[in-house]
Amino acid sequence: MQKFKERWQIQHNWQLLFPVLGVLILAYSAFKLSYIFIKDAHMAFNILLGAIIYFMLVKFVLFTFKKLEHKWKVDYRWEFIRIYIVFAVTGSSSLFVSKPLIKLIGITKENLGSALYWVLYIIIGLIFYQILLVSIGWIFGQFDFFWTFVKKLLKRIGFKRFLE
Repeated sequence: MQKFKERWQIQHNWQLLFPVLGVLILAYSAFKLSYIFIKDAHMAFNILLGAIIYFMLVKFVLFTFKKLEHKWKVDYRWEFIRIYIVFAVTGSSSLFVSKPLIKLIGITKENLGSALYWVLYIIIGLIFYQILLVSIGWIFGQFDFFWTFVKKLLKRIGFKRFLE
């Protein structure tokens, strides 16, 4: 356990919450993906495929940690896990916010057509994604990181003059 704490620069036991949450989120994602690939299979096959997907996801996440370690400015390595959790929660929750809002406004595939519906859905989803990213980042103690991230993104898509 001491080697794990040293590797992730964990100074306090409460910081172990983030690696535990990361493992649980990856395991849940792997199982959901395995279920998407083989819905009608026996549960043992889903668990086996989920374990394979989990292993691949862990390898991918650790690879991206190495690539982003010098690009992202964080004080401790365990904060990478916290940042990834914020991205995961924000991505999922933006869908839950966007769908009811689109229905409330009255936007449907039937009254606008499929192409325009999806364009508006993506635009509304991106707007709420930015708001939720900063909000959930604040909840997880990473407001400065995500505020900088959102400002960079908005500048890249043409909102530079609004941010100055």
